[in-house]
Amino acid sequence: MSFRIDESSTEFAEIDRFDGGVGWIAHPDERMQRASHALVVDGDKTAGDGDVWLFDPIDVEGLDELLAEFGTVAGVAVLLDRHVRDADEIASRHNVPVYLPDFFEGVTGGIDSPVARFSDELSDTGLEAHTVIDNRFWQETAIYDPEGGTLLVPESVGTAEYFRAGDERLGVHPMCRPVPPRGVLERFAPDRVLVGHGPGITDRAPAALESALSNARRRSPRLYAGLVRQALPI
Repeated sequence: MSFRIDESSTEFAEIDRFDGGVGWIAHPDERMQRASHALVVDGDKTAGDGDVWLFDPIDVEGLDELLAEFGTVAGVAVLLDRHVRDADEIASRHNVPVYLPDFFEGVTGGIDSPVARFSDELSDTGLEAHTVIDNRFWQETAIYDPEGGTLLVPESVGTAEYFRAGDERLGVHPMCRPVPPRGVLERFAPDRVLVGHGPGITDRAPAALESALSNARRRSPRLYAGLVRQALPI
């Protein structure tokens, strides 16, 4: 099993476009399917004059042109401690801070841009921040837009193949399946679920989220068996 980690990209696949934002996968052929997102806050979301907030972004050629369709970049946020990706470079280019959850530790070392912290709301955007996991190995925050019905979860759930067992549309991360983050995520009935790995869920999103959380442990053996098969040499 090999993952290509190359932050420079000359092509990308657009995903998850809606009036309030857009997503992209910088390396469409990469198995990890690392997804980045932009959400629009304030302004007319259909007129391209809003404040654009980026989440766990990977830089690509043509990114600024894509974002300009929605408005002006107002900030760059990192939602998973290991998803710094190209946040610093993009923030520097747009002269905005990198925003980190206030409980993140050990993340600022590689960031030269100004760093701002947030707790239960991202700056004054109206976007809610909810702690998903906070331990020495894993620090993760989900973002929820109560006005637009968008839930963004960077790692605990995903749609990339290695997250899903059988016919799951949305799956819990393999490492989280023994203890899925139900207490945090099951409170939401979003219009869409955007994820850090793979395209988001825009159809029957509440059902997909509920199924992923409630069946995570039961379906674990099938997922793990599939990962082992994929890792074996042909």
